[in-house]
Amino acid sequence: MLLYFAMVISGISLLVWSADRFTDGAAAIARNLGIPPLIVGLTIVAMGSSAPEVVVSINAALKGTPGLAIGNAIGSNIANVGLVLGIAALVVPLNVQSATLKREIPVLFSVMILAFMLIIDLHISKIDGVILLFSLGAYLTWLTRSAIKTRNKNDLMLEEIIEELPEQMPNWKASLWVVVGLILLQISSNLLVTGATEIASEFGVSDFLIGVTIVAVGTSLPELAASITGVLKGEHELAIGNVIGSNIFNLLAVLGVPAILTSVEVSRDALMIDYAFMFGITVAVCFMAWGQKNGPGEITRFEGAILLSLFIGYQAYQFLVASNA
Repeated sequence: MLLYFAMVISGISLLVWSADRFTDGAAAIARNLGIPPLIVGLTIVAMGSSAPEVVVSINAALKGTPGLAIGNAIGSNIANVGLVLGIAALVVPLNVQSATLKREIPVLFSVMILAFMLIIDLHISKIDGVILLFSLGAYLTWLTRSAIKTRNKNDLMLEEIIEELPEQMPNWKASLWVVVGLILLQISSNLLVTGATEIASEFGVSDFLIGVTIVAVGTSLPELAASITGVLKGEHELAIGNVIGSNIFNLLAVLGVPAILTSVEVSRDALMIDYAFMFGITVAVCFMAWGQKNGPGEITRFEGAILLSLFIGYQAYQFLVASNA
């Protein structure tokens, strides 16, 4: 049993590190090719932050444990909102003024509704997967075009995205990091998925439950570190934007890719309890961030404590379910 937990911990650690190296290399190559920094930040860097969840989901699907992938997608979204934003708001109250960010909130709602409509039959088909991935492409196209139109309007979030781009590096070094990152992403995700499925087997619980707890929290650690670092620098917009963007990616890519590879069944409890909780806590944080009468929004320390308490309560519920299995 200790070996399996060691595999999960080492897998998560290596997964986070390799995802960062892959993203740094890919972003540097794109900038060296003349792609504008804003586009690099909104696409390559944004997708790189969700690379751990995507790679884990692919590996889980190929190993015949798609429930782990579904649990990872839903659980990561819950962790991003409850754990990441909860702790970030406790550190520093989060102010929201970005017009770009407020445009993304309705998109997140739309994506959650779309995903719900596709899984309401408790099955994610290949066609559903294609719809989700097509929607991801449409979202990235819309986001990029919208950002280009507003880049000269002093949007705080867009400014922070450019400021936080990885450092420049020569193409040979960037290419090396891309290759090394991809190889280690595969190795680390294999470690994580194998360890997680063995733990599920030992405890007699579902792969979904392990995915929505241990794996989801582990793959959300990069967002937690980035958000805390961001708020300490005063980059509140980027901290919230990272979470909203990551949650959109999780629903479209982390749910979509496994469905392309294999048939994915969704349990009724996963839909009625876990997905519903994810939807509810996301609605709560969006109302906090939106503000009133078109004014700036704010997630206060008290609201951060509420979000963190909801996350802890959800995790406690999952472990209670596991103990009764």
